[in-house]
Amino acid sequence: MQRFRSYLLAAALAVLSQAALAQTDAKPAIHIEHAFARAAPRTGGAYLTITNTGTVPDRLLAASTPVAKEAAVHESKMVNGVMTMRPRGPVTIAPGQSVALKPGGDHIMLMGLKKPLQPGESFPLTLEFEKAGAVTVAVPVEKAGAMSAPDAGMPGHSMPGMKMD
Repeated sequence: MQRFRSYLLAAALAVLSQAALAQTDAKPAIHIEHAFARAAPRTGGAYLTITNTGTVPDRLLAASTPVAKEAAVHESKMVNGVMTMRPRGPVTIAPGQSVALKPGGDHIMLMGLKKPLQPGESFPLTLEFEKAGAVTVAVPVEKAGAMSAPDAGMPGHSMPGMKMD
């Protein structure tokens, strides 16, 4: 009987340790890169790349920052020759994949800026993920019209000759 109890205990511990390992392996690993915002007086946008190096999908649910009254994921689309912008639902990031929030596409809209965003400054942006929880990133402010962050390795950081209001 004692041998049977020992066997049951060992089996239960094995199952529990496997479950704990599975939970550890299933945790998403979210990395944020190439964050930047454009200089703006009242309403702005934040752009970045989200990479999920974990083994399960995760979803960006919300955003917040102390520099704006509201921050939300928005999408830009061309509809009948007119660029439209509207809030969008959660952004899914599959395991091993990246999602770029960039000018002209999905982005973080910063509404009700508490003061204008000035080039050379930076601000914290907190992204809330379904599984990874809160991830805060520093967002440097670039000049109006910038198309990428300096660390993105993209030539033509801004679009010469393009006037942005």
